[in-house]
Amino acid sequence: MCRVCFGRFCGMARFGLVGLIVLVSLSACSSIWLESTPSPDPATVTTATAGPAESAQVETSPPVPPPDPYAKPRADMVEYQIRQRDVRDEAVLKAMSTVPRHEFVPADYQGQAYNDHPLPIGYGQTISQPFIVALMSELIDLQPGERVLEIGTGSGYQAAILAQLTDEVYTIEIIPELAERAQNDFDRLGYDQITAKQGDGYWGWEEYAPFEAIIVTAAPDHVPQPLVKQLADGGKMVIPIGPPGGYQSLWLLERKGDEVLRYNWGGVRFVPLTRTE
Repeated sequence: MCRVCFGRFCGMARFGLVGLIVLVSLSACSSIWLESTPSPDPATVTTATAGPAESAQVETSPPVPPPDPYAKPRADMVEYQIRQRDVRDEAVLKAMSTVPRHEFVPADYQGQAYNDHPLPIGYGQTISQPFIVALMSELIDLQPGERVLEIGTGSGYQAAILAQLTDEVYTIEIIPELAERAQNDFDRLGYDQITAKQGDGYWGWEEYAPFEAIIVTAAPDHVPQPLVKQLADGGKMVIPIGPPGGYQSLWLLERKGDEVLRYNWGGVRFVPLTRTE
């Protein structure tokens, strides 16, 4: 019995020893495989995405325009020459703050563009004092969408101011060289809402009449009746009237049906209204 048991035990022992050797061998192989297999590097893991790869687009900011060297002189002009002289229409003040007056004067005078006086523009004509431009623009009480006629384009500055107030501006200049220069400046500066022509402004522009407002920037010695007839009912006209070469009076005319009301706004000095011979 004991021998049998010993034999059985020895057999079991031999079987157990073989099993143990196999188990140890499998564990070792498993350990070696695990150690020899590299784990993925988080930095190198890629994720599949649907669709074709897109290249990154870099957005660039638009170029920054250079500082306007005339910004402060223009702001000072509005504050000290215009606002402090009781021009109160905010639309007019904004227009005077916006339009680059220096673009409408000859290069030799650009440094004086925002000074408190007129400047010569050639051919015996001038660009009006800033305050007078603002005052006349305020007096006609121009509203958006209304039609305005200017007699005497000159430099084009007054028309550019009016173009900030409405989108229907008509202007007439009798001197061909000034008319051409002003049209070039309107095109260069983008004033597409200004319609200009060369001609005798005394007769107005009947094709586009009636006008809710008319500004005359040169002085006749009387009120041109063609302009009065082209003024709409309720419309206003501002005009200097007086003898050539002297002082004139600035008049505001307002049409009420067949009646024309007149208001005197004091003494001014404009170049004479030039007429065709």
